[in-house]
Amino acid sequence: MNGLDLQGLQQGLGVAAGPLQTWVLPALLGLGLASATGLRTFLPLLMLALAARFGLFGIQLNDQMAWLADWPAIAALGVAAVVEFTGDKVPVVDHGLNVLGAFTRPVAGAVAAGSVFTALDPTTAAIAGVIVGAPAAFAFNAAQGGARLTSTATTGGVGNPVLSLIEDVLAFLTVTLAFLAPILVPVLLIVLAVVVFRLANRMRTRLYAREGVTGPGTRSV
Repeated sequence: MNGLDLQGLQQGLGVAAGPLQTWVLPALLGLGLASATGLRTFLPLLMLALAARFGLFGIQLNDQMAWLADWPAIAALGVAAVVEFTGDKVPVVDHGLNVLGAFTRPVAGAVAAGSVFTALDPTTAAIAGVIVGAPAAFAFNAAQGGARLTSTATTGGVGNPVLSLIEDVLAFLTVTLAFLAPILVPVLLIVLAVVVFRLANRMRTRLYAREGVTGPGTRSV
């Protein structure tokens, strides 16, 4: 029979939607959440818990991580997020949080990413969370640490609270975009990488100029 086979097309789309819903979209959502945890440990988890609690953006958690949406967990995450937000604006404390974050943020990234693989069994979801979430969180935490050290060297730490506030906004926007359009997360991460790279280069240039250096290893005369 000539013409469009609607039933066959629908079946084909259903087959394609299986891996998309099971793997691709959760991986992109988890990547966005984990990247944000590289900047703030608790804010992304708090936003994830609230979204799951109130059914926002269609966010659901797998069964083994459903406790995140319970009120005691939300309250604890809220307190931790406020403490982190405040402490990160204090010189010296912010560096301590970043050093601690090298250990805690990959864990938070793995938890956040693994919790959104709702169609997988607990073990597979946990493994997927580690693979997707831990490296992303660690990479962003490392980039944050480098930016903080350069900011401290160029501004004496005065610019760190401003940089911290920018990171707060970036973490919030990254999670929001991951909720609204996870397919755009890779584009956002590329843009963020370019911005961070250019910002780091600009701050290094200021540091070289302050120390009377025209480039790495080259003294001005």
